Amino acid sequence: MSAQPDSVASGSVASGDVAERALEGLVVELDRCMDELVQARARAERLLVERRSGRPWLDVVTGEHRPLIVERISTVLAALSTAGHAWRREQAAALQAEQVSINRIAALFGVTRQRISALLKEEGPRPAPPSQARASLRTAPEAEEA
Repeated sequence: MSAQPDSVASGSVASGDVAERALEGLVVELDRCMDELVQARARAERLLVERRSGRPWLDVVTGEHRPLIVERISTVLAALSTAGHAWRREQAAALQAEQVSINRIAALFGVTRQRISALLKEEGPRPAPPSQARASLRTAPEAEEA
């Protein structure tokens, strides 16, 4: 006999599944961040070419357009941290709703039970449905240049 609700055991997911929306949001954010990192890498390659052609560092650095490579990387890290945290929080809540113990969730996540308890108590913003998440994505004007 399974300890999972029928909807989980059968593979069907409720349309209001917040954990699923968080995971979808994470996937969208991963795609956006990968695009940002591809652009940052292309920019870094161009800077290397400039430097290897003999340009002084001051010229290379002052000639770089915004967002700078380091700004893109910082933005990506912050975005992934936020989306990953939302996914972890909602995943923990979904597991708890399926009667998985806090100790078991902690073991699954590789953290302490106190961390899971704190995570479950957080009152963070809930992920928007995927159609809203995708619609709110904005690309930087720089995106076309890379």
